[in-house]
Amino acid sequence: MKTYTTTPKEDGFRMPGEFENHLGTYIIWPERTDNWRLGAKPAQEVFAQVASAIAEHEAVTVAVNEGQYANARHMLPDHVRVVEISNDDAWVRDCGPTCVTDGKEVRGVDWRFNAWGGLVDGLYFPWDKDDALAQKVCELERFNRYRLDHFILEGGSIHTDGDGTLVTTEECLLSEGRNSHLNKEQIEAVLKEYLNVEKIIWLKRGIYLDETNGHVDNIFAFVKPGECLLAWTDDKEDPQYEISRECLEILERETDARGRKLKVHKLHLPKPILITKEESHGVDAVDGTLPRKEGDRLAASYVNFYLCNGGVIYPTFHDENDQRAEETLKECFPDREVTGIYAREILLGGGNIHCITQQIPMV
Repeated sequence: MKTYTTTPKEDGFRMPGEFENHLGTYIIWPERTDNWRLGAKPAQEVFAQVASAIAEHEAVTVAVNEGQYANARHMLPDHVRVVEISNDDAWVRDCGPTCVTDGKEVRGVDWRFNAWGGLVDGLYFPWDKDDALAQKVCELERFNRYRLDHFILEGGSIHTDGDGTLVTTEECLLSEGRNSHLNKEQIEAVLKEYLNVEKIIWLKRGIYLDETNGHVDNIFAFVKPGECLLAWTDDKEDPQYEISRECLEILERETDARGRKLKVHKLHLPKPILITKEESHGVDAVDGTLPRKEGDRLAASYVNFYLCNGGVIYPTFHDENDQRAEETLKECFPDREVTGIYAREILLGGGNIHCITQQIPMV
């Protein structure tokens, strides 16, 4: 594996849109008892369901720590590949490589990872195994890579249309725990060089109380170039209403890198979901890890779905808007099979289906 000192833009590589064809998907097996309740068993069952659903459409690789290999192999279908890769937690979207391609070769962009804020407001410590994971995936896939030792980024904080446009949030990328030594223009310059995009649209904030400092993948997603989905609520008393309205105003007045006005579909949120006493008590309390407290509101959103070859895998919450979300996704993706998975257990860990997946694009 070669580590390049050039940039993807210099070399003619770009980050494809998630809706483009994949070689496969990576997932990390959950096990942290200070984040996943009841020894992570309920979460493991749902992760296995997600892996199985994606495997109906494309190859899936599940990375596991040594002590969980036998358990994961037992719980996952035979056609899902299980490999030992040391990790700190199960968010491969954020610590895995961001893949770029020139149409002939795939390379990995290996950002620095610091658990969503490092010693300022990070969610766990240490995170060194997660920071090393992207390199290991590149080794396994025989991809060359670009490594940024001095730039922190998580995959969930960016969405691209594959055609020159990237969307992110100020709440996340300008947060103190990421790249506080850089200003907005300097951060833009790095993104443009390493993802080969021409225009960046900055939303102000992500989903209300999102512990990742407002990752864009929980509030916004591209359907295709020029078309997108936005998490929405009609409840003006909900703090989320003002956030989503602000995002809509930004998206409606912006054009993308090709000068297109964006067509915005509203994907209505479930009603607020709160952590129960039972769920809170099932998580081990450990210093340095974000606690799961009874009554805390979770950042639930249907936008946290995953696009795989011919499929849309989206979270459900046993909410009256589950069906409405399915209908919206079928309207936006008429040529894909739309599959809902009850994903409260993933939500309890701090994210959802998009957060636990990372696509490997086809050449």
